[in-house]
Amino acid sequence: MTTIDVQAGRLSQEQLSENFSDAHPPLNSGNAIVEANRCYFCFDAPCIDACPTAIDIPNFIRKISTGNLKGSARDIFSQNIMGGMCARVCPTETLCEGACVRETQDHQPVRIGELQRYATDSYLETSETFFERAESSGKKIAVVGGGPAGLSCAHRLAVLGHHAVVFEAREKLSGLNEYGIAAYKTVNDFAQREVDFILKIGGIEIRTNQRLGQDVKLEDLRQEFDAVFLSVGLGDVNSLGLESEEIAGVYDAVDTILELRQSVNLAELSVGRRVIVIGGGSTAIDIAVQSKKLGAEDVTLAYRRGPEQMNATWKEQEFAQTNGVRVKHWVAPKSLRSENGHVTGIEFECMELNPEGKLRGTGEFRHMEADVVFKAIGQLLEDSVFSGSEMPAIEGGKINVNLEFETSLPGVWAGGDCVGSGEDLTVQSVEDGKQAALSIHRRLK
Repeated sequence: MTTIDVQAGRLSQEQLSENFSDAHPPLNSGNAIVEANRCYFCFDAPCIDACPTAIDIPNFIRKISTGNLKGSARDIFSQNIMGGMCARVCPTETLCEGACVRETQDHQPVRIGELQRYATDSYLETSETFFERAESSGKKIAVVGGGPAGLSCAHRLAVLGHHAVVFEAREKLSGLNEYGIAAYKTVNDFAQREVDFILKIGGIEIRTNQRLGQDVKLEDLRQEFDAVFLSVGLGDVNSLGLESEEIAGVYDAVDTILELRQSVNLAELSVGRRVIVIGGGSTAIDIAVQSKKLGAEDVTLAYRRGPEQMNATWKEQEFAQTNGVRVKHWVAPKSLRSENGHVTGIEFECMELNPEGKLRGTGEFRHMEADVVFKAIGQLLEDSVFSGSEMPAIEGGKINVNLEFETSLPGVWAGGDCVGSGEDLTVQSVEDGKQAALSIHRRLK
């Protein structure tokens, strides 16, 4: 018989505080200057093209090297109002740093993300804002969703003189930055401090606990407002498609990360002794590492393909492994094992690619014991948000938009994870919101 061992308080409060401290401590002033001086300040800088928000990276780094931190922060925030969060969570190794000229020369790119954090943190500590609103346009725009795309859109609309009303389903703003990112990436309530900075512009009204399709209808918003921007994210999660998937001990990773991020006492959170995470993206990495940091003895991340096909970057995979997470590739879950209604393990089939490059089972099976299983295999658009209203066109499970971020519904724009504009990243959502705001502004004029 397999022993089920799920409990809280495996580690002391002191150990938990250490485990969930800032995973990547910021640069100090001396290190920042040294790092900034490593930049070649390329004229035709490839790092700018690699940044979804097109921040002038050489320019903001040059200003750090000369001690002009306020000017550096201005360069960043003018393009990316959530530059502080993006400095913490962006996969810079595949974006700006991956394109850095130094990366191609000696595989030691300039630490652009850390320099961006240094500049933005320095400015946020001043409690100032250099943004000013244009003269009021008299127009009101409904922004549905207070995550990165919604806040970016609302801020740019406010700068342009419009009045934005943000409808957020939860208690707090910032979306996945607040509810869905590992706690060790955004310490000291940074997500909410960034929200406070964004709202300083004025002209942004916040209405929380307003869920689209339930508390507010899209049809009503279209009638009441001059334009509507949808940034509803992806509220549903993919299932494993296995029998008895709802048994005790099997959880959605995003729900558990939300619980962990909102917890005031980590010692009260239960954690299994043997944890299996199914998935290969950032969410899978986050829940696996956090399970280990909460005191799980054995954490395994199982993925059906190889490391090159994982959505998690090589740096995230390396981070998980250095934090004690075992990664098993080429295994796909086939059935859940349980005793007395609680999961005890998973039967996996070994996978391979056929001559045409398609995934197939080998017929070889492996059993892994577990008292907790996390599903982290992607999220879906929640159809219920359009309850009682006409739906915009959906393509590939996401809202279909044109190059101006307009949906098929007149007067309705969309952006962020709920559309297919690029990778589901905070930085891409910020850019979506910014571009949609500019599009709305052009249309309203």
